[in-house]
Amino acid sequence: MREKTCCFIGHRKIDDSRDLRKTITDTVEALINDKGVDTFLFGSKSEFNSLCRELVTLLKEKYPHIRRIYVRAEYPFINESYKRYLLESYDDTYYPKRIQNSGRACYIERNHELIDHSLYLVTYFDNKTTTGGTANAYAYALQKGLTIKNVFGTKK
Repeated sequence: MREKTCCFIGHRKIDDSRDLRKTITDTVEALINDKGVDTFLFGSKSEFNSLCRELVTLLKEKYPHIRRIYVRAEYPFINESYKRYLLESYDDTYYPKRIQNSGRACYIERNHELIDHSLYLVTYFDNKTTTGGTANAYAYALQKGLTIKNVFGTKK
């Protein structure tokens, strides 16, 4: 259900800090408590996604009902061993059909999938950047009317 879903999209490299971690944690906790968000969608290939998964996993101890879902941009078919590996960090995983045959655009299509299934976006986006996957995703999220929290520039 889109109304109870948040996705995370951000730059590959981030300036990790205690303040950034606190801002993300507070944002996610507010979404859970104030908006009823219970599903969090993740991509891969970025330090931001890894940090968000780590922080949501910590919050899962306090809120065991929340779900972490990994949306794959690669590997439409996975074997049971790889699936078990993924499910050590996530509650579920899937590969969107829209990505098939998208070639190098698979990450853009995956990000659009995340956004199309979410009402909220937590992003790490330097808005001085006008090209790239995060810029594309940010513009698409604005177009789709998501509520966006940009944590870029959080104090160190």
